[in-house]
Amino acid sequence: MMQKDVAALNKTLGAIKKKYLNFALIGNPNSGKTTLFNQLTGKHQYVGNWPGVTVEKKEGLLVFKNTQINIIDLPGIYSLSPYSSEEIVTRNCLLYEDIDLIINIIDSTNIERNLYLTTQLIELGKPIVVILNMTDLLHKKGDKIDYALLKKLLGVPIFPLSANKHDKIEPMLDLTIQSLNRKSNANIHNLYPKEINIVLNNIEDIIRNKANRSNVSLRWLAVKLFCEDELILKQLHLTDDEVSKINYYRNSISPIKNVDRQMVVAECRYNYICKICSQTVQKHLSNEQMTLTDKIDKIVTNKFLAVPVFLALMLLIFYITFGPIGNFFKDCAEYFIEHILAKSVENLLAILGASYWAKSLVVDGIIKGVGAVISFFPQITILFTLLSILEDSGYMARAAFIMDKLLRKIGLSGKAFVPLLMGFGCSVPAILGTRILESEKDKKLTILMIPFMSCSAKMPVYSMFVSAFFPHNQVFIISSIYILGIIVAIFTAFLFKNTILKGQEAPFIMELPEYKFPTFRNLSLHVWERLKDFLIKAGTVLVCATVIIWFLQSFDFSLHMVKNQNESILAWFGMKLAPLFTLCGFNDWKACVSLLSGLIAKESVVSTSAVLYNTAAELSLSENLQLHFSAISAFAFMVFILLYTPCIAALSAIRKEMKSPLWTSIAIVYQLVAAWFCSAFVFQFCTLFFNLLGVRIL
Repeated sequence: MMQKDVAALNKTLGAIKKKYLNFALIGNPNSGKTTLFNQLTGKHQYVGNWPGVTVEKKEGLLVFKNTQINIIDLPGIYSLSPYSSEEIVTRNCLLYEDIDLIINIIDSTNIERNLYLTTQLIELGKPIVVILNMTDLLHKKGDKIDYALLKKLLGVPIFPLSANKHDKIEPMLDLTIQSLNRKSNANIHNLYPKEINIVLNNIEDIIRNKANRSNVSLRWLAVKLFCEDELILKQLHLTDDEVSKINYYRNSISPIKNVDRQMVVAECRYNYICKICSQTVQKHLSNEQMTLTDKIDKIVTNKFLAVPVFLALMLLIFYITFGPIGNFFKDCAEYFIEHILAKSVENLLAILGASYWAKSLVVDGIIKGVGAVISFFPQITILFTLLSILEDSGYMARAAFIMDKLLRKIGLSGKAFVPLLMGFGCSVPAILGTRILESEKDKKLTILMIPFMSCSAKMPVYSMFVSAFFPHNQVFIISSIYILGIIVAIFTAFLFKNTILKGQEAPFIMELPEYKFPTFRNLSLHVWERLKDFLIKAGTVLVCATVIIWFLQSFDFSLHMVKNQNESILAWFGMKLAPLFTLCGFNDWKACVSLLSGLIAKESVVSTSAVLYNTAAELSLSENLQLHFSAISAFAFMVFILLYTPCIAALSAIRKEMKSPLWTSIAIVYQLVAAWFCSAFVFQFCTLFFNLLGVRIL
């Protein structure tokens, strides 16, 4: 059987004369498209529950029966109208790239809405397979779909599937291979009434010769011209006479002469879809019955409870991450690095007869420097896992819906919540994610706010200082830092929206998907995608930065190894900058140098501090820090870390998305001023406050 299948496949490939196939994966947001992409390719692709996660297409390689298949994961969209960036990316791929087969994935629990895109894809005239996903949820609801009848009415291959399960992937791929050269039996003319079909047929006759250069059907082009699609009009290079004839036929239907033709076409599609669904879909639940999703939403989207529930969940996540559980695993990692790994390597180097500088480089530089960052790896893993559970379950889409009303007050739509939330993970994808915002004003305003959303790279710095100065109030201190970042971001929005970024607010539409339990595979891929960047930085950027910092603090300008750090090259540079931070409370040259290293990667602040402050070998890093900072100056330092200029990668993303050196400069200067002012205010105010109370802060 296997040999027969392979022979058939080779025959098909021979017919199309290709060594590999291009399959385009396309569907609505939250239809399970990216989950299927993960199953097919095994690529570590981010899976989220809101529109806009995949702004650009992603690709992955699948080898099936000795054949290479390139799976293209296109952005989640609702139609092929070229208005949003996602729709433009998808439409351009289908029109201008060599696509052998379209795999249209549909949420079977919401089939009516999903079929709108399907009707447009069928009209393209390309080979297509429709995957009805989430059939397990459909059956749990008690609903039924007549797959055979649906296949007959649509005229395209149908395959029911639950993408989070692997058992039906191979049969699905068999169907896609069989459908490669199969022409669609879809009777797309049933979409429109007789008078519109006549007009479309006439438009087809006009463009028939011009359309030979296009790789899509005449009918799709005719529908787009009927809807006055400017891009298609330019693509076909029509003469003035041909355009006049098309306008004549378009206006020949008197009832719709002065009506938006796109709305007319949309109404025809939905009438067609409703007719099909009435014959093929059987709903079990009546309108009066509530699903589990409805019951949960009555609480989490409640007018009065929504925000408190969201805040309570965030506080719970912080408590688990920075409370007893997170600290236990962090202490274990710290003990292993400092007391087992470092001492073992030091003893080994002594046995090998290594020189003093070599032992200092490896133990004091690399192991203690990079190890100081790695010791926070368990806490970062916990934080990412908990956030991923909320995202994969469907709750984060509700959070965006909840925040829409609040964001409106600062001049943004709820859609901006998506990149803002991503900013708590990493600023780079968050800034790139602003492409989902249609308004240029919203995009710039959101980019200005994102760096104040405390990214995960800053978390090791907070953990290092709260462990040293606030061991009994870690959750409260770190929560206050995160909240301060949000407050500064809100102030930024108010400041810019009322001055140089005035403009009309954009509308907000967001789908709320069904709640579901995250699968272990998707959860692990999601968490690993975030942790991978952290580990790569630790193994590359941080090692290099640590070695450079060790060298600069160990040698003077004549390249002699110094016994006193204050005589080193690094100290000279740090002392030049230190006076700038006198009002902030940390005018120590070592703190200044740590901030400079943070421009490479925020985790470098920890590794640099571990190298510079570990002067007393018998003391821990926390005890060494306590010799140079007070509790107030430590908190002020954390505030500066929170607000100052992000890493070089984030600055590059800002430059790319702002598309303006002036706006990039404005962002950098504003972040530095905000960081210095807030840090100085915190230090001076807290010092004054505790002095008035007669409380001595060490």
